Amino acid sequence: MRGFRGLQGRLWRGGPVTGRVVVTRGGIVESYHEVHLAVMDAGGARIAWTGDPARVAFMRSAAKPFQALPLVEDGVVEAFHVPMEELAVCCASHNAEARHLEVVRSLLARIGLSEDDLECGAHLPMGEEASMELLASGGKARAVHNNCSGKHAGMLALALHHGWDPRGYVGRDHPVQRRMLREVSRWTDLPESGIATGVDGCGVITCAVPVDRMALAFARFGAAAHAGEAPERVLGAMRAHPYLVAGTGRLCTAVLDRAGEEVFVKTGAEGVFGAGLPARGLGVALKVSDGGSRASDVALVRVLERLGVLGSDDLEALADFRRRTLRNVRQEVVGHVEADFELEWTG
Repeated sequence: MRGFRGLQGRLWRGGPVTGRVVVTRGGIVESYHEVHLAVMDAGGARIAWTGDPARVAFMRSAAKPFQALPLVEDGVVEAFHVPMEELAVCCASHNAEARHLEVVRSLLARIGLSEDDLECGAHLPMGEEASMELLASGGKARAVHNNCSGKHAGMLALALHHGWDPRGYVGRDHPVQRRMLREVSRWTDLPESGIATGVDGCGVITCAVPVDRMALAFARFGAAAHAGEAPERVLGAMRAHPYLVAGTGRLCTAVLDRAGEEVFVKTGAEGVFGAGLPARGLGVALKVSDGGSRASDVALVRVLERLGVLGSDDLEALADFRRRTLRNVRQEVVGHVEADFELEWTG
């Protein structure tokens, strides 16, 4: 965005600023999104940041890899013979494309339950084409179409394995949700009493932590996976089945497909994104203040580029995420969304 520096200064009366993704139309900065971002190492040191790295944010679906870990550590995967593809969909915010639905239903059948046991609520598929196909066929959105249905199937499996009543598993005081809170506490290195919770879009608890603690969680989770500990089963499933983690046209799938051996990523609602670099023991987390996902995608690609995770071929393949094209209803290109920040480095 170097060509817009002077213009930004006039519009924002402060010159170039950090921690922003800008939206341009006709060569004019039309709007911007504030970004709060931290890069942490597994030892708890802050490596880089932009915006306010201490900004508290709900993890939302970025927590899904951590929420899937009890399936491995508590013996659920072994007890029910859960294959990697079904573990991968437990980490997903999926498009509800045909393959996603097939794998979620397979996991439910494996544990002796059905779609009717899901308590995540129904919404139209996140994937635009899948949504259009469902509506065109006269179908109705069901709980299995919820982008979180894989996570919920995994939570049901966890409840059954422990002998907990699967009914009401979404409740904040249910043993499943207490287990989820304990897992977030473990990886963020925050006491459970110090973690605020809310209700996520799918009905389960969601935890609010500072952005830098979220980044620490991704760093520690990745480092443990690199050391061959239980998180490697989760990340191995995500790497082996990137499509199941999100789907067509989604950044999570694209990054895992291109650079899954170097980095794992997971998006969350309201402009949240997390990433871990297992071999380097680094974690990234970001929060877009206004919740704009168009900005969180762009911001994540920028930081991965600056960390040297993405090579020139990767960046070319991810060009549509790196610089979002805006089109009007006539499908004319009218503007772009792109990052306008650099990382501040410690030392």
